[in-house]
Amino acid sequence: GSSRLEEACECYARAANAFKMAKKWSQAGAAFSRAAQLQLQLQSKHDAATNFVDAGNAFKKADPQGEELREFREFREFWEFRGGPGGRFTIAAKHHISIAEIYESDLLDIEKAVAHYEQAADYYRGEESTSSANKCLLKVAAFAAQLEQFPRAIDIYEQVGPSSPPS
Repeated sequence: GSSRLEEACECYARAANAFKMAKKWSQAGAAFSRAAQLQLQLQSKHDAATNFVDAGNAFKKADPQGEELREFREFREFWEFRGGPGGRFTIAAKHHISIAEIYESDLLDIEKAVAHYEQAADYYRGEESTSSANKCLLKVAAFAAQLEQFPRAIDIYEQVGPSSPPS
């Protein structure tokens, strides 16, 4: 029954936190991931999302090029295709930013980082969070300029400029 699933979720969460304390990141990630999967069975989207985030963060510490990106992708797909709790995409946007930062700093793949910053900006715009969307777009513009894609950078700066408050 659901009480047994809830109990299992709690056990996995406790185990994950114990692994975190011991800095055993892969095991922590696996335990958080299992807790998330069980939360999905319980239809507890918010708790599942939290556990997917924790799993991704743990896997990032264990292996920034491997398992952690898969966990973030699972999390992203969960939010994008199921609409997250209440249909809000702000959390999905934040995790696109996390993925972008991994590509930017750990994997040095600017093109993939740009794609995730753009997706985050789209989600923020959908939530009418213009300031957050603009921050993502400014990252895209900076990378476009760095890659000598000047027309693209100019277009973004012109798009963001009118919505920025005067200094």
